[in-house]
Amino acid sequence: MTDRPEEGTVSWAELLAETTARLKRAGIESAEIDARRIVEETSGVEPSEFYEVLPALATMRGVATLDAMVARREQGEPLQYVVGRWGFRHLDLIVDKRVLIPRPETEEVAGLAIDEIKARSVERELLVADLGTGSGAIGLSIATECRSARVLATDVSAEALQVARANLTGIGRAASRVSLHEGSWFDALPASVQGSLDVLVSNPPYVTDTEELPAVVADWEPSTALRAGGDGLDDLIAIVDGAVAWVAPGGVVILEMAPTQTATIAERFSTQGWSASVHIDLQGRDRAVVAHRPR
Repeated sequence: MTDRPEEGTVSWAELLAETTARLKRAGIESAEIDARRIVEETSGVEPSEFYEVLPALATMRGVATLDAMVARREQGEPLQYVVGRWGFRHLDLIVDKRVLIPRPETEEVAGLAIDEIKARSVERELLVADLGTGSGAIGLSIATECRSARVLATDVSAEALQVARANLTGIGRAASRVSLHEGSWFDALPASVQGSLDVLVSNPPYVTDTEELPAVVADWEPSTALRAGGDGLDDLIAIVDGAVAWVAPGGVVILEMAPTQTATIAERFSTQGWSASVHIDLQGRDRAVVAHRPR
């Protein structure tokens, strides 16, 4: 692709065909989908405008940008990192190797938190904590979809918070109700909110240290945001056990986890007097625990 010396000599349709062929030769199973997404990104069009741009001629800069992105994808880099942004609920988030890639399962967990907030008909601001916010996906979704929520988003990674801060600038007025805090779990929160959180939500690390992950995950996404000890429960248990000191009576905790962990975490909440329920994802797998603290 980079051998083309003149601007305006190749159409986006031709580039789409070449990109698809290159990705297929590289063994990318989703070659057609990835090629389209890369062409959309480099041509600057929205998905609804995709077919309109195909007959147009690409600039030299567009060809060079596309070529570089395809080369990265050929090397196995996740498509989300290659294009540099990804959709999550109603948001278009900046994502790169500093943060986990937003996933549909986590969209559902964010939805559970949003439903809990909207169900609380109180004439005051609700205090919400998103622990381990990463790109800010959950916390920023809550802020944009729930006007009654003030969100404290935390992460132990300063690099992840850089990404969250960049995404925060893109949500408009809702950004005034979000604050970012660096630190490990509850240590990151201001002491002034202890015992007063209405909603606590988190997608913490929950992969075991020995579990084999696909190369596209293991080789690219931050390990510290994925793995959590021999049984994958280290961080989940830290959140469960710390919640009683930070969540207000009548408050709720929503946690994402692996299907094999839900029973353990629900039971741990129950033994502390909370009412816990397990929620399935779109694939029918146990994915989240929602626990209500008694008033």
